[in-house]
Amino acid sequence: MTIAATQPLQLDYVRQQFPALAGDWVFFDNAGGSQILKPVVDRMGDYLFTSNVQLGASYGVSQLAGDRVLQARETVATLMNAADSTEVVMGGSTSLLLRLLSLCLSRLWSPGDEVIVTNTDHEANISPWMDWTRQGIQVKIWQVNPETLNLHLEDLEPLLTARTRLVALTHTSNILGTINPIRPIADLVHNYGALVCVDGVGYAAHRLVDVQALDVDFYAYSFYKTYGPHYAVLYGKREHWQTIPGINHYFIGETEIPYKFQPGNVNYELSYGMLGLQDYLYELARLHYGEMLAPDQRGQLQQAFRLISAHEEVLSDRLLCYLNSQPRVRIIGSPESDRIQRVPTISFVLDGVDSATIPPQLDPHHIAIRYGDFYAKRLIQDLDLTQQNGVVRVSMVHYNTVAEVDRLIDCLEPIF
Repeated sequence: MTIAATQPLQLDYVRQQFPALAGDWVFFDNAGGSQILKPVVDRMGDYLFTSNVQLGASYGVSQLAGDRVLQARETVATLMNAADSTEVVMGGSTSLLLRLLSLCLSRLWSPGDEVIVTNTDHEANISPWMDWTRQGIQVKIWQVNPETLNLHLEDLEPLLTARTRLVALTHTSNILGTINPIRPIADLVHNYGALVCVDGVGYAAHRLVDVQALDVDFYAYSFYKTYGPHYAVLYGKREHWQTIPGINHYFIGETEIPYKFQPGNVNYELSYGMLGLQDYLYELARLHYGEMLAPDQRGQLQQAFRLISAHEEVLSDRLLCYLNSQPRVRIIGSPESDRIQRVPTISFVLDGVDSATIPPQLDPHHIAIRYGDFYAKRLIQDLDLTQQNGVVRVSMVHYNTVAEVDRLIDCLEPIF
């Protein structure tokens, strides 16, 4: 049974944890990169000031550093609900990690094998797979329905064959904001003996990731879009990591997981910084649930994200209600604020207006929004929005306020 928080999200507390919010800017470009938590920076600083040495030595500081890096991996595994921390590979960015996965995984494929990608994804989860057409791999595209702007299972199934090796898709489009039904998709794909690779960058800042419940084979997202440093994680089922060839030095054994996929090892301080996110989410749950705080860590994370999603739905509703009332505005994605269906990444176009002309009009008001294709160029092309310079995107997260949304609306009013 779901237990309700004793109070709504306490925004004063939340915003105090993000020092950048003390200024005059309203940050509505969060899908491009969120502001960083002070507890994350505190953890990074603590690592650098007290344990900034190489791992694996016998002396005490090196032992402390090793323990902290392992603790970081275990923390990220908990955030994703990985079955084992060795299923977690960390690296510079989601784009880099998915490229690495493609290089390693494709060594097990043969000409004539097939991969399916979508036209809604960030290019990070398309081009690494598309590139293998040069080696005889066939790539098929699962097209978004142009009327519903959803990916439908009935459009995927005809693409699946006995030669399908992988289906790559996004959990949440960074333009549409739509939450895709990953578990039913994974079930269908697995019935054909293929693997599922999910880009979770647009999802992980808004909802708690559960790779076991989703039954995905691979799942990646970026920490710098989830209140952390410019770093990323790639989850893979242990059974896959054991059989996929590594990319590290020749003397790094194939059983050394995840090290065989981490040339040069992880960035120690950036990894350790992610304990600060866990610290913050725990405090968020404790503050709001009090004596009803869940007894286990995953339960506490669920409580924190329940607060986050409820507040974000309020933000979405405020902006979407306004945009829906404007006859010249076309929302690119669901016009509804239902948190089950979408996150507060909201894109729109204004009839007859170049999208590139809108954000600069908000810059003097210190409201940060953006226009363009956001590296989902194929979607913008297929929606015939290239000549309009893509969409205008307002991407909110839980530290944003209704007052900030109203400030945005006031500035959009004379433009519309």
